[in-house]
Amino acid sequence: MFSEIKPSTPDPIMSLMEAYLQDRHPRKVNLGIGLYYDERGAIPLMGAVKQAEQRLLALQQPHGYPPIEGSARFASQIQTLLLGPGAAQHALATVQTVGGSGALKLAADLLVHFLQRKEIWVSDPTWANHQAIFSGAGLQVNHYPYFDNQSGELRFAEMLAALQALPAGTAVLLHPCCHNPTGTDLNPGQWQTLLTMMQTQRLLPFFDIAYQGFGAGLEEDCYALRLALESDLDFIVANSFSKNIALYGQRVGGLTVRCASASEAANVQGALKTLIRRSYSCPPTHGSRIVETILADTQLCQQWQAELTTMRERIQQMRQRLSAGLEQGASALDYRRIRDQRGMFSYTGLNERQVSELRERYSIYLVAPGRMCLPGLNGDNIDYVTAAILDVTTARR
Repeated sequence: MFSEIKPSTPDPIMSLMEAYLQDRHPRKVNLGIGLYYDERGAIPLMGAVKQAEQRLLALQQPHGYPPIEGSARFASQIQTLLLGPGAAQHALATVQTVGGSGALKLAADLLVHFLQRKEIWVSDPTWANHQAIFSGAGLQVNHYPYFDNQSGELRFAEMLAALQALPAGTAVLLHPCCHNPTGTDLNPGQWQTLLTMMQTQRLLPFFDIAYQGFGAGLEEDCYALRLALESDLDFIVANSFSKNIALYGQRVGGLTVRCASASEAANVQGALKTLIRRSYSCPPTHGSRIVETILADTQLCQQWQAELTTMRERIQQMRQRLSAGLEQGASALDYRRIRDQRGMFSYTGLNERQVSELRERYSIYLVAPGRMCLPGLNGDNIDYVTAAILDVTTARR
């Protein structure tokens, strides 16, 4: 009956994770998949999350169906977190989604089925699953210049020129902070230039913010979103709480669409509900209730923000230690890009051969061509990783 189905191509990042789990090397290091690990090498259960879950357990709420679009309070909290305290004054449509990936797929379906879009432009490089999600939804995925892996520099002038040539209404995926996979972000001046051009050309910014709080801070990381709002642009935002509240398995995300009027926003909300109903009917509730509880309580919210700051600062410390070790060891690798990039990832400049050597000789796992997930580093393994990188990047090789 199903003989026509051919073997599928494994996801490269998930396959790397499987290989890591099967590796018996006593000093193996996972710097591949995008998970935050603490200094002990464990995925943390945040204290704010633990308290929120205890409160929810005490309430003994029933597990009925939520509204198709999810919790209204959750949606309002997302708007404020992303767009600031004045967000409610704008024409916004917001729905709860099944994680950030679900938000991306839902937005892609909106583009295809309600806006009749045929293509989307994403950065070169971008998160690998962007290609799969958007092409799977029926969009042609094109790439605009973004990062030069040889020089480690942003290709902003080329990016601007490529996007300026696009027809009005074209959707352009942008990373507001902590660009995945490069860790190289636009500065405020570049965002101003880019969004002014997009407004003039009537392009549609589509922001994917999966790492809010891991760049410079919760507020600072939303600079591009709030600039777009102030500039009166229509735009789309997909957000995730997988990383910044460490709710990976709960699949908690949101999709927000900024519209020109309240009537437009109501129509978009209706379109999103239609898409949700014929896909998964309604979102799960436990994860969103955790987020709601944290964001609605001043003490819990402050605790969460403090814990997130600790996570961000630990990543920055690992960046500094690794780059300093490479500098002292006179590595041929440009240590400055590791030091200066932001967020969970670094595009290290390691080539595919060097990445393979690290895996085969040292059981150190990175995503080709050289994406490193910094939270996988800690005090117990950073010297080992530094020495291994120095070995595979010395001039004699």
